[in-house]
Amino acid sequence: MHALIAAPFGATNVILRPGSPKAIKVGAARFAQIRAAVTENALIPGWLADAADTQWGLALHGHAANGSILVRSPGPYHISRATYEVNLGCDYDCVMCYLGEKRFEGLDMAGKRRLLEVMAEAGVIWLQMTGGEPLIDPDFPEAYRYAHELGMQLEVLSNGSRLHKDHILELLVELPPSKLSLSVYGATSGTYDAVTRNRGAFDRFATGLEKAVSAGLNIDLSLIITRENAHEAPAMRAWAQELGVASREYANISPTIHGTAEPLPSQSPEYLTQRAPFRGCPAGHTFFHADPFGRASICKVGREPNIDLVAEGVEGLARLGEIADSLMLRTGGCSGCKLSGTCRVCRPMAKILQEAKAPLNTYCQHGTR
Repeated sequence: MHALIAAPFGATNVILRPGSPKAIKVGAARFAQIRAAVTENALIPGWLADAADTQWGLALHGHAANGSILVRSPGPYHISRATYEVNLGCDYDCVMCYLGEKRFEGLDMAGKRRLLEVMAEAGVIWLQMTGGEPLIDPDFPEAYRYAHELGMQLEVLSNGSRLHKDHILELLVELPPSKLSLSVYGATSGTYDAVTRNRGAFDRFATGLEKAVSAGLNIDLSLIITRENAHEAPAMRAWAQELGVASREYANISPTIHGTAEPLPSQSPEYLTQRAPFRGCPAGHTFFHADPFGRASICKVGREPNIDLVAEGVEGLARLGEIADSLMLRTGGCSGCKLSGTCRVCRPMAKILQEAKAPLNTYCQHGTR
């Protein structure tokens, strides 16, 4: 198993430690030195061993570069990040879920491997694995392990319902994600189970969370605040503080990916936050989203048009930038808006909010004037 990843990143290069969010930047000459050491089966350069010791406490002096360092090749585009929606199934049935109907379907393992290979060839360094609920997918352990072997830094977005399972926790301890982002739906079993509509969900989540914290995984809690659990928001915050893990709050509920409004009534009005003015987005240019069938889109909101990466391979991504630019054009009710310079919502999100007939004041300044 490689201890370090050396990867081209834009105009520079980065040295990464699997499972760590930290990075070391190096210039072209030192990157070439690393590549030569791996190719020639030489020792890890002293300067890199020193840096790894300082940054991660790794003892690599005297180690062979080949086998210790995985050197990534540059991709043909400027893409370095992606999300992979492993499936659209879930073991919870939250009323505010943006997926709408949750159907457990997607690529078989051969297709997943092909998709991950295309992502690596495209230059993806940081990969976020999500769902649905990724940990319930029977292929997740193999897909996660393969993405690691390809030299991608992995983040997992999960509801944490399977962390109490030994084989899942053991995998994540053996190959730690750079971040494990877990959604929290309440601070008591009554509220948590009611929001997720899953009896016993809170106890399973709490058990898994405690195990993951004890194992030293880098955890970030997403506190999902709705009408049903808003009264426990202070307790949810206190829980995160007691565990000593980072947390952030999410209260602005989105329509479903199909543009329907079922989740919107779950919003807790007193917790809604005002988004910062939209100043552009790298979606489709340095980042893309892949759905369970391997269809690449600019993000999980702007899903159409998309590109079949399994069929087309990395060449298909050459069209993604043009797709992104076309989706950011203001159309319909937003065309010619005089307040567009301070708009707080991107066009793809505005489109599904409009399709869902969301209250104007939840996403548009015209609704508050």
